[in-house]
Amino acid sequence: MTWILERLLGRLPLGWLQLINRKGRFFSATLGVGFAVTLVLFQLGFIGALSGSVQLPYQAIRADFILSGPDARTLTDGTATPRQRVYEALSVNGIDSASPFYIGTAVYKIPNGRDASFRIFGVEPETLATFWREDIAQFAPILEVARTATIDGLTRGVPPDFLNGVGTGAPQPLNLNGIPVGLVGTFEIGPGFDSDGYIFVSTRTFFQIFPEQDPGAPAHVFVKVAPGQDLLSVRQDLEAQYDPTETLTRSIEEALADEVMVQTVEAPIGIIFGFGAVMGVFVGLVIVYQVLSTEVSDHIREYATLKAVGYRNRFFSSIVLEQAAILGICGFVPGALLATVLYGMISGATGLPMVMEQARLTNVLIGTLVACAFSGLLAARRLRAAEPAELY
Repeated sequence: MTWILERLLGRLPLGWLQLINRKGRFFSATLGVGFAVTLVLFQLGFIGALSGSVQLPYQAIRADFILSGPDARTLTDGTATPRQRVYEALSVNGIDSASPFYIGTAVYKIPNGRDASFRIFGVEPETLATFWREDIAQFAPILEVARTATIDGLTRGVPPDFLNGVGTGAPQPLNLNGIPVGLVGTFEIGPGFDSDGYIFVSTRTFFQIFPEQDPGAPAHVFVKVAPGQDLLSVRQDLEAQYDPTETLTRSIEEALADEVMVQTVEAPIGIIFGFGAVMGVFVGLVIVYQVLSTEVSDHIREYATLKAVGYRNRFFSSIVLEQAAILGICGFVPGALLATVLYGMISGATGLPMVMEQARLTNVLIGTLVACAFSGLLAARRLRAAEPAELY
């Protein structure tokens, strides 16, 4: 290692030699930086999983536009949309179809005694092929039958035997809010932070499960533009139909961006994860500063001698930055490896899309080196400001 650093730096790697001279301190510092890296990656992983889980249902939607209440920034929050928006949208030139979309939540006690929270989507079966992905749209004829449903095959916590039996014979019985329904097939979306899975039912079945919901007030209205029409032009005509203080017109991509922003930046859970990442950075800064400050103090006389014979402050800064970079890299490797293992464990246990992305690793490595360099420069201030005679 000394030979490699000597070739890279073009001089004797004094910083490296000083660090390994106190192996116990160097090992402890590496573990400290590694802990900070793991904490930052861990929190960023949860933010990424939160963002990823928010995107899952949107990825199954095939609508061009979504009409919502003026305060709706997520699929589940905000004022309901009058059903008459469906007919108003259909009157706009270039609109091929429009359909109401209802959302409810039901809890089911699975055989192992645990409660599973389902997001129930109420749809008009005849519009499934227009507005939803093929693996969901295929169940349109079956959902026409009263009290039938399809269930997310990736539902969290449900025994595999239960899900594997869905669609292989007679409808699998399931009780939702006291209403028995038969599960006739599975699709794949995946669980999120606020639900264990998704279930699709027809609007008729939906109002049997949720009799308190108003059929005239869907959560949103999906709109599909006819083939060959200009989306921008049609959107302008569509927006002209509504008072913007009453109805919000967005593309699916815009609706998704709004929800990701709300969940990761404004919602309490996103703020908590973000604060955890900031704390990880702070912990790393303090650890590196303490180590490098101690290194400067321990070798203050050697530095004084070098400064007295003409070495400039740039030389001393380079030694401290060398140490900072070594601590950053040596701490990053075990921290990243541990975080990757934890990602896999959490993803396997919860079903959340927690994946270690290359861009995240690169950004955290760069951030680690920058933070270590900042701490190193702070630790080197005493050398830059002092006179050689004062250092003895």
